[in-house]
Amino acid sequence: MKPFLLIATRPEDETADAEYEQLLRFGQLEEHELHRIRLESAPLPSLDLDDYSGVIVGGSPFTGSIPTEHKSDTQRRVEKEISDLLDIIVERDFPFLGACYGVGTLLSHQGAVIDSTYSEAVGAVTINLTTAGRNDPLLDGLPDSFPAYVGHKEACRVLPDHAILLASSDTCPVQMFRIKENLYGTQFHPELDAPGIAQRIRIYKNAGYFKPEEADSLIAETSKAPVGDVHRIVSNFTRKYAVS
Repeated sequence: MKPFLLIATRPEDETADAEYEQLLRFGQLEEHELHRIRLESAPLPSLDLDDYSGVIVGGSPFTGSIPTEHKSDTQRRVEKEISDLLDIIVERDFPFLGACYGVGTLLSHQGAVIDSTYSEAVGAVTINLTTAGRNDPLLDGLPDSFPAYVGHKEACRVLPDHAILLASSDTCPVQMFRIKENLYGTQFHPELDAPGIAQRIRIYKNAGYFKPEEADSLIAETSKAPVGDVHRIVSNFTRKYAVS
């Protein structure tokens, strides 16, 4: 099988390695089947998409909607390199799954309005499928409503006309979408389980997502959420697009 490509941007080794492990586990992949590039560490190397089954972009501490002058040199480089790669991915309709940062990357590339209007506090929210979502292969086997973990400072306020809304929540209208036939993005985290969200709460407790003193209560609360259904999205993606 051709491997999938994970483009990661988390600078902390602990969270970067955990994200990789979670995608391996829920994508039902072996290490040789998921090639990782940590884009925050070095520029994107020359890639031939024909070497891969699909591309996954993990979450990120970057907030894309802030003014350019407030972004670090690394963030500006990462955004430019991902945007350039998306030029090719979108043109080819090459299998793509962006988790959380998928909104800030793919939707920004496609002309969506991304801002802080629908930011969500760290926690579990109920995701509701649209009619299109109930009929989409990446959501096969999921109930019409299911809990998933969120925590983001920006989200999509205006979806492009050519994007298909697949899922929403009461606090964030664009939770999952599709562009063309094979390009997907989620605002929630399909790769996270309770230990994963607890780890991120500990590591990012001073990053402005919540008050630091709330970390322990957030870990206790999020551990109660039955988020097992959401992991099917990862396995559905890898199963659907794996090619020899």
